[in-house]
Amino acid sequence: MKIAAVASAFPEHYYPQSVLTAALEKTWGEHLPSAALLRRLHENAQVHGRYLALPLESYPALKTWGAANDAWIETAQKLGSDALCRAATKAGIDLREIDALFFVSVTGVASPSIDARIVNRLELNPNIRRVPIFGLGCVAGAAGISQAADYVRAYPTRVAALVSVELCTLTVQYGDLSTANLICTGLFGDGAAAAVITGARRELKADGRRRRMPAPEIIATRSTFYPDTEDAMGWKISENGFRIVLSPAVPKLIRRRLRGDVDAFLADHALTRADIGRWILHPGGPRVLEATQDALELDREALAPSWNCLRKVGNLSSASVLLVLEEVMTRRPPKPGTWSVLGAMGPGFCSELVLLRW
Repeated sequence: MKIAAVASAFPEHYYPQSVLTAALEKTWGEHLPSAALLRRLHENAQVHGRYLALPLESYPALKTWGAANDAWIETAQKLGSDALCRAATKAGIDLREIDALFFVSVTGVASPSIDARIVNRLELNPNIRRVPIFGLGCVAGAAGISQAADYVRAYPTRVAALVSVELCTLTVQYGDLSTANLICTGLFGDGAAAAVITGARRELKADGRRRRMPAPEIIATRSTFYPDTEDAMGWKISENGFRIVLSPAVPKLIRRRLRGDVDAFLADHALTRADIGRWILHPGGPRVLEATQDALELDREALAPSWNCLRKVGNLSSASVLLVLEEVMTRRPPKPGTWSVLGAMGPGFCSELVLLRW
């Protein structure tokens, strides 16, 4: 099983962090507990800029959750389709060769789901297996790879695709002045990513669309659920839409649990952390990355791709770990034989780990 290609797609609207902070200061005005607090929280996010699903001036017109969700449906179809087309081209496969389509998102809802709309939009194989997944949040990019890997393990001649679309800015609650919401308005952005996963007996074409990326082999995956931690992260959903739940306990959970999860996973394959030549981890935010570095006893350089993605576009929830993977595959490809761990943590609370060999 291999990750044959990964590709991203973004909206056309990109804004520096300072512009977004100023816009929120103007929107909230005197209702803010302190303009200095908002600026400090946004600066601490260490995000330089973010993509927005809509032009900045269009957001005040989204008066209801329904209007925001309609914007999510429209934009998600386009970005998801664009990302999938780019990934398929890099992998050297025709879109109609995709046998299964896994779709993950936690920033909107639709029925028919977005994957069905992508099938129509791109005229994919009508016999395609569709698996829409909602609710996994930041962990879903890694979990989606695991699910796709299970599919091609069962059907080794087939091709699976994972599409992640997260439009986090469409979930912002302007009536919520909690610290958690203020942090999130400086941290989360919008975008999409797609990965193509091929079975062990699937031959990739070596024609004019020759693959431009190395294709790491998926050796194993591991899911770990932490009982009684469901209040650490997620949404409170009401008639106003998605309100963020983000506990300050998340970094503590990471420091307490991640090292043991990783060590046990690697030990099952006669490996240790010292054997891992490249870490591909979800950039949840500065405190999450620092907690990850502490837990795994890594320096900042070991997570440079994660820090770079956070700085450039912010946290894109489930899509972020795929963006880190894309950066590694295109700009920092390891030497053949290198071991990697791809991982993310998210609502549940839980972790998802994928062992790769280049």
